[in-house]
Amino acid sequence: MKRSSRYVFVSIAVLALILVALGPATAAAGNKLYKKPDVGTITWESYGTTADGQDVYEYTLTNANKDPMEVKIITYGGIITSIRVPDRHRNLANVALGFDNLGDYETKNPYFGCITGRYANRIALGRFTLDGTTYCLDINNDPNSLHGGFVGFDKKVWDVTKAETGPDGVVLELHYLSEAGEGYEGDECADGVPGYPGNLDVYVTYTVTNHNEIVMDYVATTDAPTVVNLTNHTYWNLAGEGEGTIYDHILFLNADRYTPVDPTLIPTGDLPDVAGTPFDFQEPKPIADGIRSDHEQIVFGRGFDHNWVLSRPSFDDTSMILAAAMCEPTSGRVLKVFTTEPGIQFYAGNFLDGSLYGTSERAYRQGDGLALETQHFPDSPNQPDFPSTVLLPGATYETTTIFQLDVNPGKCQGPFIK
Repeated sequence: MKRSSRYVFVSIAVLALILVALGPATAAAGNKLYKKPDVGTITWESYGTTADGQDVYEYTLTNANKDPMEVKIITYGGIITSIRVPDRHRNLANVALGFDNLGDYETKNPYFGCITGRYANRIALGRFTLDGTTYCLDINNDPNSLHGGFVGFDKKVWDVTKAETGPDGVVLELHYLSEAGEGYEGDECADGVPGYPGNLDVYVTYTVTNHNEIVMDYVATTDAPTVVNLTNHTYWNLAGEGEGTIYDHILFLNADRYTPVDPTLIPTGDLPDVAGTPFDFQEPKPIADGIRSDHEQIVFGRGFDHNWVLSRPSFDDTSMILAAAMCEPTSGRVLKVFTTEPGIQFYAGNFLDGSLYGTSERAYRQGDGLALETQHFPDSPNQPDFPSTVLLPGATYETTTIFQLDVNPGKCQGPFIK
């Protein structure tokens, strides 16, 4: 569904019927759908046109809190461009890194705020075998495939299938049909079949609640066996976008194991305990602790860029649990991440090099933002001991992640995890 901000004129009779049906809601012309005082608002406007001529729109979802949370999302890549939330003094600031124009998202984006897929994270050598057939993927992170290849879900224009307020909050539902063969831009694949198998029908729903949550629901079906692993790649800085590094953020990860990697950042298959290593965030600690360690894994990732195994009874457990919690001492802002996924990738912005300028017009340097990507494990299609990412016809891929924003009255010394 593509909408513009042109005024829609409705007859007085029809308008009266709408107002009766909506009750306390107020109908509005222009790009505002409607407003319920106890729920929030959703508006949209043009965000530009892609290089190949596709219209892109930006939706603004605002809840009904006294100090409202505001989330902006564009239909290009399903990208979260801004998240404005209060600090302990009720001052609002954007806590998500990003650009202020479509051109930069098309040509420069290191996955700021986007939906990543078909397969979030890395697949070794851009190859996997399913039911005896080998499939070739783009090598866009030499020598591996990363986040779906050169033209992943982050570079697709998604359709809007729902934009409304409701009892759970302000809702934006996006849809994309990924055709069989996507994920490979090469000319030939001598040893296999090019691209991901199966037509994958994907819906991603963002709900902004009055509890200052961004609830992300992912649903996908396929017409042929395939692999799928979806996540959101927002870069967070709870002090505010452009306000320096995240190294003083206090981080908790609900994980007692992690997946160490080889020098190309592909998991070795081992699942060692984090105890006694820089990867132990079972007790909250500053991100700075260990980020410049000479630990081999820190050297490989140029810092933290690894998948943690969430502390669950088993890989079959898909209950909603707290995966991570993070607090920024100066602002007091707190982020909690809940998920049904088995893992979380903590990436500390190691490859930001000062060449990108965000909405604050300040350069993004190493460590100026971090991603907490709920997911299945990297390279799972090639790792039989990892939780499976295979999706079969007749089955439904369903996962949910919740980003909850709050404030801590102290300087992150209190129990911000609970």
